[in-house]
Amino acid sequence: MKILVVADGRSPTARHWLESLKKLNHQVILVSSYPCERPKSLEDFYVLPIAFATFAASQTNRQSNPAAKSNNRKSLKRMLVECFRSFFLKLRYFLGPLVIPYYGKQLSKIAARTKPDLVHALRIPYEGMTASYLPKNIPLAVSIWGNDLTLHASGSSAMKKLTIRTLERADGLVADTLRDIRLGKGWGFRESRFTLVVPGNGGIDFPAMRIMAEQEEENLRWLPENLDIVVNPRGFRPGSVRNDTFFRSIPLILTQCPNTLFVCFSMANQPEALEWVKQLQIERQVLLLPLMPQEVLWAIFRRAKVTVSVSQHDGTPNSLLEAMACGCFPVTGDIESMREWIVPGKNGLLVDPNDPEDLARAVTIALTNENLRDSAAQWNTVRIRERADISSVLTKIEVFYNQLNDLR
Repeated sequence: MKILVVADGRSPTARHWLESLKKLNHQVILVSSYPCERPKSLEDFYVLPIAFATFAASQTNRQSNPAAKSNNRKSLKRMLVECFRSFFLKLRYFLGPLVIPYYGKQLSKIAARTKPDLVHALRIPYEGMTASYLPKNIPLAVSIWGNDLTLHASGSSAMKKLTIRTLERADGLVADTLRDIRLGKGWGFRESRFTLVVPGNGGIDFPAMRIMAEQEEENLRWLPENLDIVVNPRGFRPGSVRNDTFFRSIPLILTQCPNTLFVCFSMANQPEALEWVKQLQIERQVLLLPLMPQEVLWAIFRRAKVTVSVSQHDGTPNSLLEAMACGCFPVTGDIESMREWIVPGKNGLLVDPNDPEDLARAVTIALTNENLRDSAAQWNTVRIRERADISSVLTKIEVFYNQLNDLR
């Protein structure tokens, strides 16, 4: 089957999905909504910078730009975007929809040239919105990311209209939570169409993860062994993850657990993170890391006691599933999507995303209760293998695509 995927080509999640499609022996064409290097093993590749994508803030930029790695310099544009991330996000809600019809025509030309059996947009804004302008004889699948409907869809009246248009046009809907399937139907997705609930990265390859993490652990000599580690793997996600709550909780946690190191991914040189650390005088207890290879994150999960994700809008973060698979105890925001995975007090803890004291209490409980952590690790291993193992996920993906292909 020839599948045209519309996605952010820099995204690790999108790249994992592409790898899953290749494992299923499909021909894959990628239309990247952001400028990036061509991923390996593609039949064809295009860049379509949808809705001012080059001006959008993203932690993936620092990974995909080799020049940024080599000299660690930021362009003036990137510095401005990082400083005014929330402003650019809101501005894009109003300006982005104005150019979606133009990019819809460009995507239709690419589809006419490549003749895919189906198209899959891996996010509603703005990839799915663009794909909604494809001819109706091309089967269209759309993936929902955790905040597509709970945050971005209400960003402006135009965003709302385009979200409805996308879901009414879609022939198949993919999500990593049952909640988003339910919400999607409320936004116009038809009951008679096909749905799929699987991890957004295409599933977890347990043997490969374990081998890579174990190998990487040998390179973690820079990580102090005499400190309890708490990991924040989420980076900055405006409107979705409450890192202000996370940082405010740190001094409270340290009063009870002073022997704790907070390791934060994708936050090195980030103005917001640097300001919080300085303001709270927690420089010695916080390690701000750049965006790093996934095997490094997995290795740190294996060393850490707790992982923290203070989400107020989210689906199922891949980092959450990976942390659970590595035996790291999860503390997350108390939202519907997290309750699909976490039973409070059994395999994790849920907190009010707005309350630093609530977060501090939960992390303290996790750090000081070894029996709870051990029991949760065993329970999570079984749960992740049942619901996120790559073998079963690939089978579900193949069935879903075959259903869509039959619509032609």
